Amino acid sequence: MHTTFVTQASLHSICSQTHPPHRTALLRKLEWELLKNFHSNLESKQCSVYLHRKQFNMGIAERKERERADMRRRIVDAAMAMFVEVGYEKVSIRNIADRIEYSPATIYLYYKDKDELLYDVQKEAFTELAAHFAHNLTAADPIERLVQLAWAYIGFYRANPELYDLMFIIKAPMNAEGEQEKWKNGDSAYDALYHLVAECIEKKRLRFTDPTTAALSIWAFAHGLISLDLRSRLKVCKLPEKALNISIDDAIRAYLEVIKC
Repeated sequence: MHTTFVTQASLHSICSQTHPPHRTALLRKLEWELLKNFHSNLESKQCSVYLHRKQFNMGIAERKERERADMRRRIVDAAMAMFVEVGYEKVSIRNIADRIEYSPATIYLYYKDKDELLYDVQKEAFTELAAHFAHNLTAADPIERLVQLAWAYIGFYRANPELYDLMFIIKAPMNAEGEQEKWKNGDSAYDALYHLVAECIEKKRLRFTDPTTAALSIWAFAHGLISLDLRSRLKVCKLPEKALNISIDDAIRAYLEVIKC
């Protein structure tokens, strides 16, 4: 669109060359053009300032959000490392704060209590378990993948007993769930088992007919052995540690053979 720009000099020039009868109308027209140009420039500047301010505010908000995410990551990483090193019962908010070189008050800006922090650590642990499953479940045959899943589950426990305790046994992290019906942190692990046994049942590779029943039975068997071992209840077997682990493995193999078609 063509825009006419009117200056004081051009006004004087036009007025001096225009006959008096037409001068008033022309001046009015030129004044109107001046007013339009003024408002157009003003709106353009206001729009530019608004966009700049909006981008500036968005930049600050995004930076603050990144900083909050980075701090939460530092807290969770420190907490997880300390739980693995000394056990969750011996770790306090103050210990974690000392580890990341901040005050306990800083951690309370992100977590209202230790249970809520434990819940985020538990979530991170399940992320590690999901990656462990993805790395170890490679067979094309679903029943073979189920066997691989069982050994991956046992292997994860043996490598991370404190994390397993946090994920599946102690109640504290679950307090953060409140009255919710679902346990979001456990979804990925359970879904991996459920969909795998559903595939095995569909292909007539398991004796079960219902995927939920199959998933609960397999999980309960493996978790039962792990819990007894983790809480030192398998001492009743009166076996040295190496022999006990061999017996646990034999029990798992026998169970897997029993449930196969």
